[in-house]
Amino acid sequence: MSVETRMLFDENVVTEVSKKQQEPEWMLQSRLEALRAAARLPLPQLQKTNIDRWNFTDFNPYKDEAPIKELSELPENIARFLVEQENSGLFIQKNSSVIFQNLSAELADKGIIFTDLATAARDHEELVKVYFMNEGVKRDEHQLTALHAALFSGGIFLYIPRGVEVTVPLQAMFWLSGGKNGMLPHVLLVAEDHSRVDFVANFVSDPDDGGAVSNSVIEAFVGANADVRIATVNTLGESVVDVIYRRSVVDRDGRLEWIVADLSDGRLISDNTSALRGEGGSVNVKAVVLGTGEMRGNVTSYIRHLARNTASEINARSVMKDQASSILNSITKIEKGASKSDGQQSGKVLMLGEKARGDANPILLIDENDVAAGHAASVGRIDPLQLYYLMSRGISRTEAERLIIYGFLDTVLSQIPSEALRKSIHRVIERKFANEKRS
Repeated sequence: MSVETRMLFDENVVTEVSKKQQEPEWMLQSRLEALRAAARLPLPQLQKTNIDRWNFTDFNPYKDEAPIKELSELPENIARFLVEQENSGLFIQKNSSVIFQNLSAELADKGIIFTDLATAARDHEELVKVYFMNEGVKRDEHQLTALHAALFSGGIFLYIPRGVEVTVPLQAMFWLSGGKNGMLPHVLLVAEDHSRVDFVANFVSDPDDGGAVSNSVIEAFVGANADVRIATVNTLGESVVDVIYRRSVVDRDGRLEWIVADLSDGRLISDNTSALRGEGGSVNVKAVVLGTGEMRGNVTSYIRHLARNTASEINARSVMKDQASSILNSITKIEKGASKSDGQQSGKVLMLGEKARGDANPILLIDENDVAAGHAASVGRIDPLQLYYLMSRGISRTEAERLIIYGFLDTVLSQIPSEALRKSIHRVIERKFANEKRS
């Protein structure tokens, strides 16, 4: 599935993508600048992961899809990923096209904006321009972010006004379907001061998605004393290259919780970077990674403390089985001047089978004296005595491994406050074992 990375797009392609979405001129010019940058920028250099021959460019950048009127029109294997809840806010994108979006009148009356990014760029131009790829993901970081900035399609603008609290999670589903298509959604979330919101995004694919590419970005801006929780569940297929960059900025006394479930089966680059910009802000990252088959992944959680009295915690668990391999990076950086800050992290990897590979890299970068920081990391294989004990009680090897995996991941999964989301992640793990039993 590896191919040489080369530029397959020109200004005509980028202009056509922009025109299809009826974007304003400033956004087209932003795309063209990014395209020129992509031609000269290198791929990102990832810790212990060689991505030089992964397919990042050989895909169809835009594919129109017919909208749906009712959720019953979704195929069962896609609809099952929706978190059970009231349909107060739901957004569904298939490949490049937005096929369904809904926001309740009650939430719209509060000034909440929950719409596709192209519409927001037209109707709320000045607001979008303030945040879009300025402080979060930069167009010229490396070739992958530049390609995203040039070719992104669909995506969401979610805006929560000052003082507004949303008590029901808003949902998005990004559905990759039909062979060598590209899915490049850009999610821009802005929570103003004293607001609150939960947002859940599922990234899913059909089983016959040979050679497809997903290059996604989520940018989140958490205002002073705002409370934001973002959950992403990636379950893309074994032939998909899955790239996702999550970036966030947290202001004074803001609180941000990331729930990250990287469960894709193919090639995965997952980067979650948060900046604690305001005094008293906090970020909590709960991450689980499960690799099966020949999955290859590089998963990074990076938190920068820029202000005093900020707090962060990274709690990550990775399970590799079959011939899967992944790198789990946890990075906490406390900058000079960020005194009284506290940064804690825990990263653990469990390998099932002799051919499974995993590594945990804890990194603390401390430029200030008056701080608290710590880390815990471990990499190991399943305890044969534990496995033997379970099998001696009449439990099959597959079922015994499943129980051990749940016990290992439960440190993170049990902390997820949404029961519906926990069940959704458990269902994905169950399906991975069910597929193994049928093979």
